[in-house]
Amino acid sequence: MASRDFFLSFARTEVYTNIQAPFLGLAKVVLKKGKTQIFRDGSPMVYSGSVDRIIGRPPPRTGDVVLVADGSEKPIGWGVYNSVSMFCVRLMQLEEEAKRDPASALNMERLLEERLCSAVDLRGSLGFPSTNTNAYRLINSEGDRLSGLIVDIFADVAVIASSAAWVEKYRQQIQSLVSKVSDVNHIKWRSSTDILKEEGLDMSEQKEPAPSSYSGTVKVMENGIIYLVSMEGQKTGFYADQRESRHFISTLSKDQRVLDLCCYSGGFALSAAKGGATNVTGIDSSGSALDLANENILLNKLDAERISFLKEDATTFMKGAISRNELWDLVILDPPKLAPRKKVLQSASGMYRSLNALAMQVVKPGGLLMTCSCSGAMTQSGLFLKTIQGAASMAGRKVTVLRQAGAACDHPIDPSYPEGQYLSNYLLRVM
Repeated sequence: MASRDFFLSFARTEVYTNIQAPFLGLAKVVLKKGKTQIFRDGSPMVYSGSVDRIIGRPPPRTGDVVLVADGSEKPIGWGVYNSVSMFCVRLMQLEEEAKRDPASALNMERLLEERLCSAVDLRGSLGFPSTNTNAYRLINSEGDRLSGLIVDIFADVAVIASSAAWVEKYRQQIQSLVSKVSDVNHIKWRSSTDILKEEGLDMSEQKEPAPSSYSGTVKVMENGIIYLVSMEGQKTGFYADQRESRHFISTLSKDQRVLDLCCYSGGFALSAAKGGATNVTGIDSSGSALDLANENILLNKLDAERISFLKEDATTFMKGAISRNELWDLVILDPPKLAPRKKVLQSASGMYRSLNALAMQVVKPGGLLMTCSCSGAMTQSGLFLKTIQGAASMAGRKVTVLRQAGAACDHPIDPSYPEGQYLSNYLLRVM
């Protein structure tokens, strides 16, 4: 794994940078009274509703570095400004941190290098990459203190996902630093168009991606299983966040009949087959995802008589299975995000409840259901378990919780920003 030696070395300076210095000419975002402590405690997002006034002529523009100050105009830190987004400032460094590390104070390029080095060191300590796993998350937005930036490593390809205006502004610097990570030979940049529109960026007006931007597919390994990852696939192309749960499924699957619903490219299904399942069926509505899944069968030299994939809507499939009285020992339900916003949480809860009620009805009495939600609004509200209980009542089944999990360990969460916790994964016994 790369360490700090894999990055361009910058001469360390002993010059002390005081972020209160008036000659810097930076705009100052002054917080409302009573809105300061949450940011001193580490919350990285300054919402526009927390801002009392902005001092500076001319006013700051999106992407500019600004000071953030309390009601008495004493700076508490600095960050990057956005004139349009509800996230007025993404805090990058608190004042005390700037005093301890003056070389990074008000210097985005230096701060990016420091944070990336820290992320590389952390993944190395967690064992990534390894001889049997070379697909992992290198940067997890707020969890690595780079809000709006995601970097996934897939073998020798780094997929960079941007969901903040500042990330687009520093695109060249980010690509340059990521390209220096050990084993990275290719970069794929993916801009989250809809989110960036809320940041005030119209990506249709942006320049076309560089011709060197990686496309096509790449082979990766996770826990000894080979996956073909499409650079044009969902999110960054592969869901590394479920790595630990996929491995857990492999330990439960010996001699079991397994159903993987919303299987995408076959992650859980392949893990079950490798774990010794007697029969595995994967269901997904995406033909392109299932093309990858079927190629993954061949890459792993699995018996096509024991594992197969079917293109069908999960709800339609389950209703058909119920009518045929078809049951499985182990069912995995990992649907796409159904609640992208809190305002649709109620309707999404109904969809999750209906899906889970159907899934419970295709589990043998005493069998297992692993059910997931990647909707942050559902996870953070604590409603998912209540929704599961409602589904059990709807299905006429009784469930007990055997295991609760979230994203894999390479997806760190900042406790000051619980909104970063999005994935819920429950293993249930269904009676």
